[in-house]
Amino acid sequence: MQTNKTAELNLLWGTLILEELARLGAKHVCLAPGSRSTPLTLAAAKQTKLKQHLHFDERGLGFLALGLAKSSQAPVAIITTSGTAVANLYPAIIEAWLTQVPLIVLSGDRPPELIDCGANQAIMQPNIFANYAKSINLPTADLSIAPEVLLTSIDNALASTKGPVHINCMYREPLYPSRMSNDFTDYLASLGNWQHGHTPYTQYVNPAPQASPANDMLARFVHGKGIIVAGTLPPEADPMLLVALSQKLGWPIVADAQSQLRQHPGVIGHIDQLLHQPKASALLRQAEKVLVFGGRLLSKRLMSFIDEQKWKEYWQVLPTHHRLDPQHNTKQIWLAELSHFCQLTWPRSSSAHWALALTQYNQALEDLFQQQIDQGEFGEAAVVRHISQHSQQLFIGNSLPVRLYDMFAPITPECPKIYTNRGASGIDGLLATACGIAGDQEQATTLIIGDISQLHDLNSLALSKQRQCPFIVVILNNDGGNIFNLLPVPDEKLRSDYYRLSHGLEFGYAAAMFGLPYNRIEDIDTFKAVYREASCYNGTSVIEVCVSQHQASEQIARLATWIKQH
Repeated sequence: MQTNKTAELNLLWGTLILEELARLGAKHVCLAPGSRSTPLTLAAAKQTKLKQHLHFDERGLGFLALGLAKSSQAPVAIITTSGTAVANLYPAIIEAWLTQVPLIVLSGDRPPELIDCGANQAIMQPNIFANYAKSINLPTADLSIAPEVLLTSIDNALASTKGPVHINCMYREPLYPSRMSNDFTDYLASLGNWQHGHTPYTQYVNPAPQASPANDMLARFVHGKGIIVAGTLPPEADPMLLVALSQKLGWPIVADAQSQLRQHPGVIGHIDQLLHQPKASALLRQAEKVLVFGGRLLSKRLMSFIDEQKWKEYWQVLPTHHRLDPQHNTKQIWLAELSHFCQLTWPRSSSAHWALALTQYNQALEDLFQQQIDQGEFGEAAVVRHISQHSQQLFIGNSLPVRLYDMFAPITPECPKIYTNRGASGIDGLLATACGIAGDQEQATTLIIGDISQLHDLNSLALSKQRQCPFIVVILNNDGGNIFNLLPVPDEKLRSDYYRLSHGLEFGYAAAMFGLPYNRIEDIDTFKAVYREASCYNGTSVIEVCVSQHQASEQIARLATWIKQH
C-alpha cells in the first residue's frame, strides 16, 4: 500500500466500524483526546448518526458510556488512544460485564513492530480486558483485507455477547490525512448495496422461543402459600406487571431497592426491616413457594431468608442466561422476559391472600419512619426519603446511600426510575454514570452519593457541567466511609484509623472550580427549599448534606431495636 494512502485507509476503516455500530443500534459515542486514535476520532467527527460526548478522563468516560448505555438500552462506543488510556476503562468494563451492558471499546494502538521494543505509549492492548470483554484484535489497515471482514467481525461480536466488546485497532503512521476522503471505489465494491442501505452487513435473527411452563405446571406451582420476589429490574422491563400478577395470584411481592417497585403501595417494600419484626418474619416463614424475577438482591436479610427457607418449589425468571444466585439454591430457571412470563395464563392460588397481614405490618413501619425519620432528627435517612418522594429519576450511590434507600424509602403514589451500579458495587465512577443516564435523553435526574465516592469521581464534575436539564448531585458528607459503622470491626480505633478514614473535606471549592451552583445544608427545612429550587434549574446543582459520623448508624440501630420489640 502506498504510504500516502495510509492515513486515508486508516480513516476509512474507522468510518466503516462506526457506521456499522450505528446500524447495530448504537446512539452515542464517547471520546477522549489522543493521537493514535485519530482515525477513529475523525470518523466519529463526521458520523451524524451518533451523538458525541467528550471527556479528558478515560475512567470517567467509561462510566459515562455505562450510564448512556443503561438509559438508551443500546450499545455505546468508547474511543481512546493507546497505553494507559485503555486501562483506565477497566472499572467500567467490569461493571458492564457483570450487568450485561453493551459497551464497545475502540482503542487506537501501535502497529506490531512498535510493541515490546520501548516505543512510546505502547503496551500489550490485545485482550487487555481478559474475560470481561469479547475481543476483536484488528490488524493494521491494509487493502488486501476486504472491508466485509471488518463488518462481519463486528456483527458477530455484538450478536454473540450481551456485554462489553473490545475492538483493538492498530494504526501505522501517518495518522492525519491531508484530506478527509480518498478514492477507494474499487476497494469498497464488494460491499454492494450496504453502502446505500441502513441495515447491518450481517443480520442475526434469534428464533428461539421464550421458555414457558405449561398450564398444568402453573396450576401446581401456585397451589399453596407463595411469595414473589422482585430483584434488580431495569425500568424498560415494565416491572409494574408484577403488581398485576401478584393481585391475580393472591401472593405478596417483596421488592428489592433496584426493582423499580420499592416505593409502590401494592408491594411489601419495607421487607429488609420487616425481617427484624417477629410477627412479620414468622408469617413469611409460612411461605412454601417462591417466584423470583431478576437477581442481585441488596438486602442481606432477604437473601438469608430465601436461602434458609425450605422451599417446596423455587422458580427464577431471567431474560438471558445469567448465573445470579450466590446461595446456590436448587431451582427451576426460566429464560424469558418479565412481560412474557407475567402474561401467561396464571390461575389463582389456592392460598390467595394468605399473607394479607404483611400489608398492615408494612404500613406500620411506614408510619414509624414518618414519625422517627421525617419528623425526627436531621440526617441521611431523612434526606433520602425526601428525595425519593420528589424525584422522577434517581441514581443511588453504593455503600450507605443505597442501603438507606432499601431500608427506609417511603411508600409513594408514583415510583421513580431507579438506577445503580451494583454489578461490582464499586464506589468509583458513580457521578459519571449518573451523568450518562441523565444525558441520554436530558431527563431530570438526582444522584445521591457518599463523600468518599464523590472524592473518587471529582473529575466527573466536568461532565456534570454539560447537563442541560435539572441534574442534582446530593453529597452525603459524614466525613468518611461510615458504612463501616455498621460492620463488626474489632474496635473503634481500628475502625477510625483503617476503615472510616475521616478526611475533614468539604465540596464547596470543588463545585466552584467547575462553576457549579453549590449549597451546604445542615437541616431538613433548608434542604427541602434548596432541593425544590434545584429541581427547577436547567443544569447541575451540588447540594452537600453535612451530618455527624454516627448519625445514620445510630438511627439505623435505634429503629432496628424498636422494630424487634414490636
